[in-house]
Amino acid sequence: MDMGLKNKTALVTGSTKGIGKAIAIELAKEGVHVLINGRNYEEVERILNEIKSDFPATSPQNATADLVDIEQREALFEKFPSIDILVNNMGIYEIMQYENIDDNTWEKYFRTNVLTANGLSKYYLPHMLKNKYGRMIFIASEEAVMPSGLMPQYGMTKSMLLSLSKSLSKLTIGTEVTINTIMPGPTLSENVYQIIESMYSDEDMTFAEKEKRFMTTNLPQSEIQRFIKPSEIGRLATFVCSPYASAFKGSPIRMDGGMVPTIF
Repeated sequence: MDMGLKNKTALVTGSTKGIGKAIAIELAKEGVHVLINGRNYEEVERILNEIKSDFPATSPQNATADLVDIEQREALFEKFPSIDILVNNMGIYEIMQYENIDDNTWEKYFRTNVLTANGLSKYYLPHMLKNKYGRMIFIASEEAVMPSGLMPQYGMTKSMLLSLSKSLSKLTIGTEVTINTIMPGPTLSENVYQIIESMYSDEDMTFAEKEKRFMTTNLPQSEIQRFIKPSEIGRLATFVCSPYASAFKGSPIRMDGGMVPTIF
């Protein structure tokens, strides 16, 4: 299905690996010119060249920047003053005990996971409204609505993104600009893959068997009993970016594999 996105320009933050990279690839499949972002120039170049090789009709560009740094963020705005799609994917997470989280850590998570996305949104939203078209997506988590208690500093920021997305959506009334949030469940990123492999390094099992054992033991509430593939989230994000999803406004869209037990 042609998603009607050819020649649109998209900035996907944190797009050198995991969900961000998958979203960038799926957008490129639809003819989108993707701005690849990460902090390491060589790593960004590697992903950029990979996408250019696989999708030669597109023109991916290097958007290397530490977006938490305000000066680097402003330099990015000067280089790319207008875009059609913004995917606020970049974020940090770590399992931490509540009693061990100091104020500096709370502030670090707030600056990285919330203020950075807000800064990008605040700059690009007026341009989208002026151009009468735009798509903005925040990547949250099932932790936003079902905190596990294992990383409260992370869950807090993801809940805030739901509120921010809804507030900003109110500014797009009557326009073809949409702002939504996608809430993935446990996803098979490169880091998660390594963790699962290391947990069962002494076991003579395929990865699929290790994955199944982990899910049965640790995440029995998952209805798919496997990790979500980044490409699955990438395809969903691409649809939400398309003209076919124009009725999604301020929506928290769950893709959690059945993790959240409530009906909404």
